[in-house]
Amino acid sequence: MMPYSPSGLFPSGRPPRPTYREPHPVSGAAIAAGATGTTAWLVIFGLLGGSLTGYAWWTLIAGALAWLVALLLVRYGDRGVATGIAIVTAGGWSIAAAAVAARWWTSGDWPLW
Repeated sequence: MMPYSPSGLFPSGRPPRPTYREPHPVSGAAIAAGATGTTAWLVIFGLLGGSLTGYAWWTLIAGALAWLVALLLVRYGDRGVATGIAIVTAGGWSIAAAAVAARWWTSGDWPLW
């Protein structure tokens, strides 16, 4: 008697395909590291401005540089750190925009020029 050989219509077991894994999975520690570094970066640059105008411009410049680093990290490095950078940069820009808008609202004069 011949042994039973499955036809392949109903496969049993795992498929013979490879399993691909991400080389740099996003982790909470990486996000926290990016967020911590970017917070320090934005605070240091924000302290360079002696007025609201200086603070806003320095924050915009520091945020743009941080975003360039985040884009490089997304492509060539750790996406978790890039995520932390992007989140904190957006928050820092929002704080600067709110401060500029509040000054504009109270004085009626655009503070960035």
